[in-house]
Amino acid sequence: MTSIDIQALNQQIYIDSAFMDSLRSETSKVIVGQKHMTDRLLLGLLSGGHVLLEGMPGLAKTLAIKTLASAINAGFQRIQFTPDLLPADIIGTMVYNPGKNEFTVRKGPVFTNFILADEINRAPAKVQSALLEAMQERQVTIGKESFRLDEPFLVLATQNPIDQEGTYPLPEAQTDRFMLKVRIGYPDREEERMIIRKNLYDEEIATVQPVVRPEDIIRARQSVRKVYMDDKIEQYILDIIFATRFPDRYGLQDLKPLISYGASPRASIFLALGAKAHAFMHRRGYVIPDDIKQICTDILNHRIGLSYEAEAENISTEDIILRIINRIEVP
Repeated sequence: MTSIDIQALNQQIYIDSAFMDSLRSETSKVIVGQKHMTDRLLLGLLSGGHVLLEGMPGLAKTLAIKTLASAINAGFQRIQFTPDLLPADIIGTMVYNPGKNEFTVRKGPVFTNFILADEINRAPAKVQSALLEAMQERQVTIGKESFRLDEPFLVLATQNPIDQEGTYPLPEAQTDRFMLKVRIGYPDREEERMIIRKNLYDEEIATVQPVVRPEDIIRARQSVRKVYMDDKIEQYILDIIFATRFPDRYGLQDLKPLISYGASPRASIFLALGAKAHAFMHRRGYVIPDDIKQICTDILNHRIGLSYEAEAENISTEDIILRIINRIEVP
């Protein structure tokens, strides 16, 4: 693209992304702080990628997802995952109709725009796998029939990192379908003070008004894909991904015994798409290396397998990703 084309695209993206300000403003009525979590939910929304939030209880994970869904005039269903949940409770099942003497399809709560899978790791693998087809293919098969899901469709899941009893860790095939795994931290002192005041002294609970329509999200996703990405940025993404698989080729020999497996090709796709969405959120029509750096950890931290040696040395995936980012030359 020429500089004139990029300038025209930049102006168009600036116009198309105008609704982001009102969406952020509406969610901030309820959510205090947690800017990183809110931005990553918006990133997943613009990219069409599912988001897994991991954090301690009481950090507004569920509230943030419900608030975002309320700000968008679209369908929303919350599913509380429990050990006795069945796949049919999510996708639906065939029900016998005695009047017509035939089986009819009764659709489950997955047939909506936004699914909140609350505490997803509290249900066994057969229930978790019920979401796999919906997340990847955007369709659900019940009996002999397959049904397309409405767009936009997004799975937003939460899990608690500290509870071990009664939980079922998500398998790699499941976590790889989440574009982002966002680890949520505690609010700072001033934010927590605001949370106390909001819950003790506000007489009226803030209500979130729908400010965006599903059509707006679909159009925004089309605009995100138009954001310009230079060949050098693509090479930068590939260098980061391949460094997780073959660290010795990038002068990171000491990381090789710490990594049991590297990032999948989905990581490359999501890193490129996420970088474009990040640029869109900042009202730019082109990707810069900082877009990659900002989202890299959330996209890669559940796609790199740690070896026993890394766990014994208390080395996290975030540590490995940071080493790789600092090593790879920025274009």
